[in-house]
This record gives sequence, C-alpha cells and structure tokens, in this order.
Amino acid sequence: MRDILVVVGYAGLVGLSAQLAIRLPFTPVPITGQTFAVLLGGLAVGTRRGTAGMLFYLLLGLVGVPWFAGGQQGISMLAAPSFGYVVGFVFAAGLLGQLARRGFDRHPLTVILALVAGNAIIYLFGAAWLAWRLHLGASQALSLGVTPFLVGDALKAVLAAALLPVAWKLTGRTRGEELPRPQ
Repeated sequence: MRDILVVVGYAGLVGLSAQLAIRLPFTPVPITGQTFAVLLGGLAVGTRRGTAGMLFYLLLGLVGVPWFAGGQQGISMLAAPSFGYVVGFVFAAGLLGQLARRGFDRHPLTVILALVAGNAIIYLFGAAWLAWRLHLGASQALSLGVTPFLVGDALKAVLAAALLPVAWKLTGRTRGEELPRPQ
C-alpha cells in the first residue's frame, strides 16, 4: 500500500508542479516546476516507484487528467512540441532511482551529478521530440529546448538536492538507506 501511495504521490507532485508554467515568446517549451519534482522524486523513491510514478503521470495526462504544463491534457498532447520532455521524465526517474541505489544520493557532489544526469535525459528526449515535431536541426532544437532552461534547471537541481532529506522522510526512507534492487 505504501508503494502505491508513493507512486501516486510522486505523480501528483509532478502534476501539481506542472501548473507552475511560464510561457516564453521565443519557444514552445514553457518553464515549469516539473523538472524539480521529477528530479527530487526520482532520487527519493527509487527505480520502480519512480518509473511507475512517471508512467502513471504520463498515462493519466493522456487520458484526460489536466496536469501537464499549464493544465494541458489529452491524447492531443502527443502532437505537442514539448511532449518529449514528459517522456523523458519516465527515463530520468528510472535513471535517478538506479543512481540512488548505487549510492549517488549520499554525498552532495554525487547528488548533483545524479541530478545533472537526470536533467540530461529529460533534455535528450525533449529536444529530440521538439526537433522531430517542428522539423528543426540539432542546433535549433538546442537553442529552443535546452539553452533557455539551463540556469533555471540548475537552480531546480540545487533546490532538489537541498530538499532530498525531506523527500526521504515523506517516502519513509532514511539517509544512506539502501534502496531495494528492482525486481
């Protein structure tokens, strides 16, 4: 039961943070709080629960829960230039859970490295989808879908690192506790 609550809570946190959305006039990708929530939760809840939480988030958003950026929802999101970032959340959460299991969540430097890796996964999926949907070259996709967000995402990563002990408490984990190996 606890695992289900953690998965639903993680998805809910990302959905709630997605409502903090600022549209920029020069890119179809908004600034949101999602990345912060994905990074924090991914390190805190582990591989299985993190991946499940982000799959739950993605699937419920596609069937109509208005919790993508700015309340967007539905199957039409598959055509949105920014949908690749949501797909990247699933893979980033899984990677962050794996890194936490390997001890990357136990020292400030490795926490930051893990969060940078998680962000890189999100950017990879997001920029690739953006390029595909808008028929952009790599340089344009980076300038529209990565570069404008680097400073903000660095700040989100620092905040996520600082709040990681709080997230552990909310998920029932303690600092340094080994995460179980995924089955």
